[in-house]
Amino acid sequence: MSMKIFPAIDLSGQKVVRLVRGDYAKMTVYGEDPVKTALEFEAAGASYLHVVDLDGAKSGSRENFAVIEQILKSTKLSVEIGGGIRDMEAVSAYLNAGAMRVIIGTAAVRNPAFLAEALSKYGTKIAVGVDFKNGQTATDGWTKADGDAFEFCRKLADMGVGALICTDIAKDGMLEGPNQEMYRQLVQLKTEIIASGGVSGLEDLKILKQTGVGGAIVGKALYTGAVDLREALLLGGE
Repeated sequence: MSMKIFPAIDLSGQKVVRLVRGDYAKMTVYGEDPVKTALEFEAAGASYLHVVDLDGAKSGSRENFAVIEQILKSTKLSVEIGGGIRDMEAVSAYLNAGAMRVIIGTAAVRNPAFLAEALSKYGTKIAVGVDFKNGQTATDGWTKADGDAFEFCRKLADMGVGALICTDIAKDGMLEGPNQEMYRQLVQLKTEIIASGGVSGLEDLKILKQTGVGGAIVGKALYTGAVDLREALLLGGE
């Protein structure tokens, strides 16, 4: 069974950055040119890319749209995009620009009618990002907690959401390994699970592959050199 590998580009101020546990005060800039970073991932053999507009996640607007559009135009990567997608206009803008799918986060919790409309219009091009914080669903750029995260995932799978991008915030940016137990439970749901947060090396990717997740997002470990993208892609098998 193969597992998609999604190198990650998190954007703030049109730069490539990483946060620690979703804390905007703990931000490291890893690149001034996100398009160049995306092209390097593509040159290494990547087929997929995970992009998050961190500024948009806080503001609810498309803060980094111009640079994301450039990534979509400049590469052949299948790109999923999240961060601040809270209305149909944003969904359409990204999909029309060439995104493979968009990831709805906070709005999936706050505005179920919007999620239902997006699913009705775009089907599998709609994914939902569920951020786990001590078992609760974290929203608003990981600053608020809203109810049981596993129950929420179950509900989303039943609604027909094509993919769930699931992050354990406690692991994000910490390079201390993924939350295996969480993913073992999640893969029982009738939808694709994409694991996010905590990958510190190839061993973690092997563990994630064994849990049966459909894909794994690799961020900080690529930028620090802890994971070689070519080796990760070989391991993922897709």
